[in-house]
Amino acid sequence: MDVVFLSRVQFALTSMYHYIYPPLSIGLGLMMVVLEGVYLKTKNPVYKVATKFFTKIFALTFALGVATGLVQVFGFGTNWARYSSFVGDVFGSALGAEGIFAFFLEAGFLGIVLFGVSIRPFFYFLVEKIHE
Repeated sequence: MDVVFLSRVQFALTSMYHYIYPPLSIGLGLMMVVLEGVYLKTKNPVYKVATKFFTKIFALTFALGVATGLVQVFGFGTNWARYSSFVGDVFGSALGAEGIFAFFLEAGFLGIVLFGVSIRPFFYFLVEKIHE
């Protein structure tokens, strides 16, 4: 077995998992927004319990997406160094934008969901006032 072959197998496995976790976290985020909105409208505690349950799954999914994404970015540079240097100007900006928009934006809202329980009513008030 060649080292290059083994590293490309590792990259393939990392990519397979990375293509699962970020779309799953996007879908879970949308589902949590809907559940929280239904809870705010109906005040039925079942929706609040469901939101708390899916928040834990969302946090785990986000962490796994970040872990596989970081390894995947380094895999591009180590496994396909000549290809990365050839298309780096175009491909690098797309990876940078994905890191900024997906990681930082999602991490900020995950922080509000997990640790900002006391400020969320104020956050809802701001969103409601912006919507008016």
